[in-house]
Amino acid sequence: MTPENLAALHARAMQFPGPWSADDFARFLETPGVFLVAEAAGFALGRVILDEAELLTLAVDPDHQRRGVGCRLLAGFEAKAQNQGATRAFLEVATTNLAAKSLYAAASWRVDGLRKGYYRAKPQPIDAAMMSKAIPNA
Repeated sequence: MTPENLAALHARAMQFPGPWSADDFARFLETPGVFLVAEAAGFALGRVILDEAELLTLAVDPDHQRRGVGCRLLAGFEAKAQNQGATRAFLEVATTNLAAKSLYAAASWRVDGLRKGYYRAKPQPIDAAMMSKAIPNA
C-alpha cells in the first residue's frame, strides 16, 4: 500500500482522532523500526525499538469491519513485533472506541493506565486507555 492508499483508508476508518495524511504515513514508513501489516481491507502500522513494540494505528475499512480483519491485522502486528525482537507491546486507544477496546481485550491486551483528556475533541477531551501485552519469545 502506498502512503496515499493508507491515508485514504485511514480517513474512511477513523472517526476519531482525525485521520493521518499521506505525508504522515510516508514519514512513518521511512523511520527505522516501523513496519506495516496490510491487506486490502485494512492495515496495522507499528514500530519496534529495542525490545518494545508500539501499535501506532490500526484501520479497517468500515465496509469490512466485524469480519475478522482487525483480528488478523493485530495478530500480524504481534508476529512482526516478535520477529523483530519485541517482548512487550503497547498501544493507546480512545476510551470511547468500544469496538477497538473489545478487539484488544479479546487478544489479551490489558489496560495499564489512563491518560486523561489525551485526545482533544469537542465538546470535551477524550481519555486514552494505555494497554499492553507480553509478546512471547519465538
